Amino acid sequence: MPSTLHENWIGTGADKGTVARIATLGPPGTSSEQAALCLWLGRGTSGPASIQLHDTYEEACAALHDGAASHLLVANAYPHINTFYMSPKLQLAGAFIFDTPPYGIAAPHGHTVRGRPRIATHSAPVPLIEELIPDEYREAELVLADSTSAAAVKARERETDLALTTEPAAKANSLCFISRTRSIRMLWSVFRLGAAD
Repeated sequence: MPSTLHENWIGTGADKGTVARIATLGPPGTSSEQAALCLWLGRGTSGPASIQLHDTYEEACAALHDGAASHLLVANAYPHINTFYMSPKLQLAGAFIFDTPPYGIAAPHGHTVRGRPRIATHSAPVPLIEELIPDEYREAELVLADSTSAAAVKARERETDLALTTEPAAKANSLCFISRTRSIRMLWSVFRLGAAD
């Protein structure tokens, strides 16, 4: 993968250079947060990053509409990304490739899973579960969460037995991986306000 955002950035007519305030999916530990940091470092100004984390991409978009953010960052794997592309109030500013942090199936330290486990996950990476889940947990029940970090919280609070989550979210929530991990090469879309051409 290229080492800088500049080498990965595909700009459009709406590409205005500096990215002042980025709204994206949270809480801390999401792939979106890591991609926003890459965007900030590659397109932003000096100083501390101004990244706003929201419970959903739709809430992040509302922050853009309210003027609290200058740009909206959305993973192209998000099943409802089409709503942002189709909005007459948004304009695609650009896109870039960024590998996610490693994903894996995680459990709270010392937690014993018995019977059919409940696995918290965001909807976008659900196909990874079949690839990563250990054989003894194949008959699992999925519980959808707003993000991979929110999925980690559900496992930490024992609302579910396991979570499909990222390495930063697993660490932040004191979870340990029970599966191998892998990153995803992802395309990220950056939107700003403005009518489409």
